[in-house]
Amino acid sequence: MVRPTQLIHAQREPALARPAATVLLLRDHQAGLEVLMTRRSPTASFAPGAYVFPGGGIDAADAQVHELAARRPDQDDLRLTQAIAAVRESFEELGVLLARHADGRPVDGQDVASLDRHQPLIAQCRERGLVLAADQVFVLAHWITDRDMPRRFDVPFLAARMPEGQTPVADEAEQFEPVWVRPEDALARHKAGNFFMIFPTVRTLERLAKFASVDAALQACSSGKPLWTSSPRGGFVNGVAVRFMEHEMAFGELELVSPDGQLVHHLDWHTDQAVPLLRNITRLTAPNPGVMTGPGTNSYLVGDPNTGYIAIDPGPNEPEHIERLWRAANGDIRMIVCTHSHPDHAPGARPLQALCAHKPAILGLPSAPTARAASEFVPERALADGEELVLEGGGLRHTLKVIHTPGHAANHLCLVLLEDGLLFSGDHILNGSTTIVDPPDGDMTDYIDSLDRLARACEAHDIGFILPAHGHVLGFAPQAVAHLKAHRLKREAKVMSAMKTRPEGTLEEWVELAYEDVPPRMWPMAKRSLHAHVQRIESLGLMQE
Repeated sequence: MVRPTQLIHAQREPALARPAATVLLLRDHQAGLEVLMTRRSPTASFAPGAYVFPGGGIDAADAQVHELAARRPDQDDLRLTQAIAAVRESFEELGVLLARHADGRPVDGQDVASLDRHQPLIAQCRERGLVLAADQVFVLAHWITDRDMPRRFDVPFLAARMPEGQTPVADEAEQFEPVWVRPEDALARHKAGNFFMIFPTVRTLERLAKFASVDAALQACSSGKPLWTSSPRGGFVNGVAVRFMEHEMAFGELELVSPDGQLVHHLDWHTDQAVPLLRNITRLTAPNPGVMTGPGTNSYLVGDPNTGYIAIDPGPNEPEHIERLWRAANGDIRMIVCTHSHPDHAPGARPLQALCAHKPAILGLPSAPTARAASEFVPERALADGEELVLEGGGLRHTLKVIHTPGHAANHLCLVLLEDGLLFSGDHILNGSTTIVDPPDGDMTDYIDSLDRLARACEAHDIGFILPAHGHVLGFAPQAVAHLKAHRLKREAKVMSAMKTRPEGTLEEWVELAYEDVPPRMWPMAKRSLHAHVQRIESLGLMQE
C-alpha cells in the first residue's frame, strides 16, 4: 500500500456515482447484429450530442414494483431493479416496451400506442395486467464513470432482444434520431468524426462487434454476471486526454500516480527528462528503444533529498542517460543495483559510479558461467536473497528487499519497496509483452518457480504495483503475476501439442505451431523461449504424463 505521504498530487474525493441503467436493444439483420442507438440532446448535462444506448437514473420506485416484473432465478433484487429501470427508460425515451400480457403474449406496437409515455409506466401496466419482461434483460457489462468526472454514474449495461412489432420513436427531449447500426459501422463512423460517442460506448461496441447474432450475445450474458467491469482512468498522450480500462497497459501507472483519478499524468515516453511517479520514485528511460527493449530500459531512482537515492538498473553505457540519472539524484546516489547482467541493464553502473563523489557500491549478483559474453557482470558486492537495503533520513525510511528470481537470467533479482508495496521486476515481468527465456542462462523451470516466489511476496508485502524495466507501471500486482504464470503454462501446453504433432520436428517447425498467434517476424525470438519450454518439458518428463 503506497504511503499517502509519497503521493505527488493532492488527493480529493471523487464525486459520488449515482445508480443508473442502460439497455442495448439488439436485433438480427441480414448484414449482422445491430444495436439501437440515439443521439443525446446538445444541451444535455451529460455527454451532450453523443450517440448512446437508451437509459437513465434508477428511481426509488423501480425497487418497489418487483411484483410487476418477471425474473430469472439468477436475478437478485438489485439486478431486477436495474432491469426494471432499463425497461422503463426504453419506454420513456423510445416508446419501446419489454413486457407481456398475463397470458404470456408479448406486447406489440398496438399495445404500446395505447399507453401514454408522459404518464407513469408502472401504473398503466398494472391497470392493463402487463408484466415487465425483466427476465429477458441480461447484464452485459458494468461501467462506473471515471473518477475525474464532475458527474458520475454506476451503470450496468444491459442487453435485450428488440421486441417484434414495435418501432422506436424518440421522445425529442432527451433523445433524438434513433438509429439501428452495426457495431462495426458505428465505430467506423466515430473514427471518421461524424458519429460522436463517449469512451464506454466505444469500448462496449468494440466487444459487441465480436458477436454474430443476438442469440450469441445473450448467451454470453447468461451467467448473470457482467462480462467486464470498468471505471476507466485518464492520462495525456501527445497532449490529448486518453482513457484506459483496467486491462490496458497504462492503467496501473495512472492509478499509482493519481489514485483519485485526476487527469494529471503524461504517458508519453521521453528519454530527455525524468518522470516522477511518487515523491520517492523517479523513472528515467534510456534512449535504446527496440523490439527487445520496447520504449527503452527503465532506470529508477528510489529515495528523496533527505535519504539520498538508490539507482536501479542504470542501463546501457549511454553517457547522456547516465548524466541525467546523476543530475536527477543531485549526485546523491548511495547504492547502484543491477537486477541482472544483460547489456541494456548493467553497463551503465560503473560510469554512473564514476560521476558520484562518494562512489556508491555497485550491487547485484554476478553473472553465471552460462551468461553470454556481453552479459558478463561482477558486482562490487553480491546481494543475498532476502537482504534489505535501507535509506533513512528526514524521518523517512525506504527499504528494498532483495528476491532472487532466476529464469530470465541466472543472476536475476527483483526488489520490493516494503514501505509502499512496490515490486521492481527488472525483466522478469514486463508490461506489454512476455520476457525472453533464453537457455542456457535462461531456464523456464526457474522462471516459473520465481513467479511463485513473487506471488508469495505480493501476499506477504501487500504489493499493489509492479515497476518493470520496460513499459509502464502495472497495477493489480497479484493478478498480473498469476496471469503471467497462466500464460506461460498455456504456451507450454501448445509447445507440447506441437511436439506431439511433429515428434521428429525441429524448433523451427514447432515454433510455427506453438506461436501461430505471434507474427512470424517474432518467431526467431520466440524460438528461444520455446527452446526453454522444451528443456523444461523434457527434464520434468511432462510428455510422458
